[in-house]
Amino acid sequence: MSAAVTACIGLGANLGDAAATLRAAFDAIAELADTRLVAASPLYVTPAWGLEDQPDFVNAAARVETALAPAALLEALLEIERRFGRDRSREQRWGPRTLDLDLLLYGDAVIDLPGLQVPHPRLHERAFALVPLADVAPELHIAGHGPVQEAAFRIERGAIAAL
Repeated sequence: MSAAVTACIGLGANLGDAAATLRAAFDAIAELADTRLVAASPLYVTPAWGLEDQPDFVNAAARVETALAPAALLEALLEIERRFGRDRSREQRWGPRTLDLDLLLYGDAVIDLPGLQVPHPRLHERAFALVPLADVAPELHIAGHGPVQEAAFRIERGAIAAL
């Protein structure tokens, strides 16, 4: 693998056996071309956010080393979502989902393109993403917000609990 970059991925699901889905998604991420799964966080049960009248989510984070460009990595993650039954065109914003994979960080890159924003927008405000991310990448920086560990320490955790 040439010139690898550290990237972090947020995982979430709240339909079906969400915990089993996330464990299988870790395996699918580990199988991506030119990518090595470095760390997988514990699973966390988190209250639904945005649209609250739905089942709790199971969330996690993965740290990878990848030679894939950001857009190629995102497309690979979206393909994994599709394999797990997600159809983004038919779902409600912040609604229930079989699997959600978000590219949270890609090295120190700041990317603002249609369909791809890194660091993930509002990452620093979302405990369901920060808590598991701090398990796998506490020392990485969120552009404009400092180290992941410090952002996770500052955020209200609410009812997030390890599974």
